[in-house]
Amino acid sequence: MRFVTRTNVIAVVGPTAAGKSDLAVELALRIHGEAVNADSMQLYRGMDIGTAKLTRRERREVPHHLLDIWDVTESASVAEYQRLSRKVIGDVHGRGHVPVLVGGSGLYVRAALDDLEFPGTDPAVRGRLEEELAERGPEILHERLRGLDPPAAAAILPSNGRRVVRALEVIEISGRPFTATLPDYRYLYDAVQIGLTVPRPELDERIAVRVEHMWSAGFVAEVETLERAGLRDGLTAGRALGYAQVLRFLAGEWTEERAKEETIRATRRFARKQESWFRRDPRVHWRPYDATDLAERALELVTAASDAGAGR
Repeated sequence: MRFVTRTNVIAVVGPTAAGKSDLAVELALRIHGEAVNADSMQLYRGMDIGTAKLTRRERREVPHHLLDIWDVTESASVAEYQRLSRKVIGDVHGRGHVPVLVGGSGLYVRAALDDLEFPGTDPAVRGRLEEELAERGPEILHERLRGLDPPAAAAILPSNGRRVVRALEVIEISGRPFTATLPDYRYLYDAVQIGLTVPRPELDERIAVRVEHMWSAGFVAEVETLERAGLRDGLTAGRALGYAQVLRFLAGEWTEERAKEETIRATRRFARKQESWFRRDPRVHWRPYDATDLAERALELVTAASDAGAGR
């Protein structure tokens, strides 16, 4: 297939369990591409089963970048991810290949693709909010965020205390809503975003099947191993979908069946937030996840965007 390098980043986005990783690999194989992870939890070493991280075999010899770079005790930083992702994209370009960004963490996708900068931090404000988080829990802080910045609250899970704290910190430092710190959609690169749509009943079923597969693949044992490595103390990794629920089972708070049910429920809620986030971006080209010619249709979008860019 002809590929015009002016469109020099492709992104595959959408909700969890939509098939993004498989499509990204297929596209990379067809256009001499390399995959760049944009799933915030796949950045963590050892978080494999619960994040549906592709195995070596499933990657089909396509180079994958920004997987397994942080210990589970480290806190995620979108600003650090932005720095790393842009270096990787530059390196891939330097090899004459095409970066194929793939993941459902909306802010991370924007951090990689868009011309934006993230506000700084204030240690005193951050420390006070983190102390309150430890004492009162994330839900109370999330309710405060809902009153100050409803769009930010809608995009952040109530259980994600670290992101809630960050949003409240930015609001306090800047005097503006957290969402106001994100500028208009403006690519840093010539890019094409391909979003995968899944009818809601099918997506709910796919999520349930995925969670059942996680359990049968040894997910509980994975969490036990990571718990010994400090997962429970990880402000980001320890609150990840599935991992937080299994930790409660291991602590004796829940039965294993309840942990599984809560994982399914929380993942479905998260998928809806992902859909809402990406739907707000008018640049995403949506295609049905189960189209028999999905890869061909995606590549047609890339070619059309490349031709339009070449004519500018």
